[in-house]
Amino acid sequence: CREAADPYAALLQTAATSTAEMTAQWQAVGFCHGVMNTDNMSILGLTIDYGPFGFLDGFDPHHICNHSDHQGRYAFDRQPAVAFWNLHALAQAMLPLLGNGNGNGNADAASEAALAAVEPYRTTFERAFRQRLAAKFGLRGEREGDLELIDMLMRLLASERTDFTILFRRLADFDSRADADNAALRDMFRDRPAFDAWAARYRERLAHQGGDDDDAARRVRMRRVNPRVVLRNHLAEGAIRLATAGDFSEVARLLRVLEHPFDDPAHPTAQDDADAGFPPDWAQSIEVSCSS
Repeated sequence: CREAADPYAALLQTAATSTAEMTAQWQAVGFCHGVMNTDNMSILGLTIDYGPFGFLDGFDPHHICNHSDHQGRYAFDRQPAVAFWNLHALAQAMLPLLGNGNGNGNADAASEAALAAVEPYRTTFERAFRQRLAAKFGLRGEREGDLELIDMLMRLLASERTDFTILFRRLADFDSRADADNAALRDMFRDRPAFDAWAARYRERLAHQGGDDDDAARRVRMRRVNPRVVLRNHLAEGAIRLATAGDFSEVARLLRVLEHPFDDPAHPTAQDDADAGFPPDWAQSIEVSCSS
């Protein structure tokens, strides 16, 4: 940025593209920040201010993870737009520095430079999110109908509140043979015919992957981007309760697990299965806020 004709505009654009990449990653793994105030954003594109955050359990595009967010300003599906708004707020604060790079630019030039610097956020986010979705589905290359295929499943997930993390982890094990029933995946849906219709289209798409891409190779790729375990609220709650009583063993254990969220244990235990399993019913009553 320092060597650019307008270093401050270059800094702002770098912040915009980094923020777009970060937000795309959030949406791809079901991460809800919860309190995206401008002071809780980083110009480095880093996730900071771990307050009332959470990961999606059942897929709800409008999920609000912060109990204090009564209007849903920072709902899951609004995060990309809020990040873009925050960049405009940053640009507004930087106006005195923009225009010619020395802090003495005129107002019109500064405004033009600000808008030009933050605009790449849109295309960067769309590209990054599209790429991450394709990777989650195990798709290689881009083919006509891919977005419709992805949207078809996402709408089904939303209508049934299917568990986001487990669904995509199981999707990695999808058997593309025509006679395969994929029961572990199919049983996650109440509307089995709807899933069957989608699975038929997905199977057809996989048949056009080309090259040496078989189910085994696709499974490896998909497990690298679809986590086995995320820090769900009930896991955090269990660790917090013990830590409050002076026992930090569960905090340490969870840290070890979450340092390798994509890895399958060599010899899985009942605890490993619980970490990666469906949340218990009591977890639905957990609410987090800025004071959590």
